[in-house]
Amino acid sequence: MTDYIIRATAADNQIRAFAATTRNLVEYARSIHNTSPVATAALGRLLTAGTMMGVMMKGEDDLLTLLIKGDGPIGGITVTATSRGTVKGYVYNPDVILPPSPKGKLDVGWAVGAGMLTVVKDLGLKEPYVGQIELVSGEIAEDLTYYFAVSEQVPSSVALGVLMNKDNTVRHAGGFIIQLMPQTDEAVISKLEERISGLEGITGLLDKGMTPEMILEHLLGDFNMEILEKYPTAFECNCSKERVENAVISVGKKEIQDMIDDNKPIEVNCHFCNKHYVFTVDELKKLLVRAVR
Repeated sequence: MTDYIIRATAADNQIRAFAATTRNLVEYARSIHNTSPVATAALGRLLTAGTMMGVMMKGEDDLLTLLIKGDGPIGGITVTATSRGTVKGYVYNPDVILPPSPKGKLDVGWAVGAGMLTVVKDLGLKEPYVGQIELVSGEIAEDLTYYFAVSEQVPSSVALGVLMNKDNTVRHAGGFIIQLMPQTDEAVISKLEERISGLEGITGLLDKGMTPEMILEHLLGDFNMEILEKYPTAFECNCSKERVENAVISVGKKEIQDMIDDNKPIEVNCHFCNKHYVFTVDELKKLLVRAVR
């Protein structure tokens, strides 16, 4: 199944909803970063959330960044998403191995630990929007549910999941975000809360072969749900040698001269896609000329 997101509305526009299947992009992230199962689950959850939150933005060049920094062994996760459905990300310590949680699942909460979630939205304005909360559980979905309620004052239900195969590849990944609009009827709220509280885990639904449409129909079918749009989503990094050149130039003349004096090529790695860029001594000399300080 190709990865995609659907956007829907229900209950006469009192509910808006997004659901995604992201198995391919999470598996791609696992393969390029060589993440352990628990690191794959943590990164996959935040990638899935990022791509759904990305398409909530309206401007073509709008950019969303999700930053998690915790005191658990993973250290942190960074994810960047666009309004076009593309997403990229990495986990700080990708090789963390932990025993299962008491429920026998990948213990993402323990891997992340206590810390902060920061949401940055660059909407083309003078200053980006920045929202920040303390992590509630480190399980990511619960943390984002709390973020929406506290920082954006939007009552929300967030579900995110990554299911692994025995060979540590990704079997399923996906999730949903359901939000209540202002002045939603109490009867609608109560009925929706009841429906969500009785829901089995998102990975269980995906493992049954349920699509994003089927998941939202399962949750919102009694609310006259209408699917509005379908977006393709993928892991995509926009790094290039030119961008990396600019990063090298930004370190300044002294640092570049030190690299030249070492008389060895340097290698710069992109955190997001793990691509390697090599600069020869001659190339560094050309960058030195372009450096302004």
